[in-house]
Amino acid sequence: MAMTRSENMSRIKGRDTSIEIKLRKALWSRGVRYRKTCKGVYGTPDICFKTKKIAIFCDSEFWHGKLYLQKKKVPKANTEYWVEKFKRNIARDQEVNAKLKAEGWTVLRFWESEINKDIETCVLKILVELKRRTLDEI
Repeated sequence: MAMTRSENMSRIKGRDTSIEIKLRKALWSRGVRYRKTCKGVYGTPDICFKTKKIAIFCDSEFWHGKLYLQKKKVPKANTEYWVEKFKRNIARDQEVNAKLKAEGWTVLRFWESEINKDIETCVLKILVELKRRTLDEI
């Protein structure tokens, strides 16, 4: 029995995705403690450091429009819907970045390919920002 689109879409995870878990495990193994899925912070970052005001997002290339912008992947069925969906998601990400930055937050966004191919660089970027924020407090 085939699933309808709404049944398929309901299976999409909004949190605890494989890339989030991979990045969190890499941070945890280095002794870095964080908050996950920070609902009290605008945009609900996947990982955050509230006291340091660092918000981290783990973005899927498909859902956050990277493949659309590169003209690599737009579904052939219902293309108009998907183009609008990608545009809304991109605009929302830009709005979240702007609002958080205006409130003094540092926003780090990592594409799933970055996390999957070079997690060490992602972790180092986070560690550098944590160190910078710590030095700013002194």
